[in-house]
Amino acid sequence: MNGIVLSIFIASKAGEPMRSVQSVKAVAGRGLEGDRYYNTEGSFSLGRQGARQVTLINAIFFPGSGFQSIESRRNIVVYDVELMWLIGKEFKIGNAIFKGVKYCDPCDKPKNLYGQQKSFKKAFFDRGGLIAEIIESNIIYVNDLVVLPPKNY
Repeated sequence: MNGIVLSIFIASKAGEPMRSVQSVKAVAGRGLEGDRYYNTEGSFSLGRQGARQVTLINAIFFPGSGFQSIESRRNIVVYDVELMWLIGKEFKIGNAIFKGVKYCDPCDKPKNLYGQQKSFKKAFFDRGGLIAEIIESNIIYVNDLVVLPPKNY
């Protein structure tokens, strides 16, 4: 079964508020056009091009967490996708191709930036999402399908 993109967020520099966009160009080897990691200005890129191209998180973990999805600092919020299953696998969002790289550890940057009392790190323990790289460039849109690779049992 395939999932769906519910939201796309980017921020041009580390520490700046995320902003919601309806579409964005996913650029192979770089990230989402206009995002801090595309410009090597993200907290975890340290000036290294393509070090952390895009992050995804599952929407099912937000109800009751005390956080809104935009506060997660993740780029793409999806529904009905088991993200950890995508580590090491290629998948499509719209017509762009991605590859799951590793689990995205939650930190407390969202708590600190948004003045939250609750710890994002604790609220999203084992639910931090996925870091992915972009294999093939294309524009992605809110409501695009997340097309998963076939399961080989």
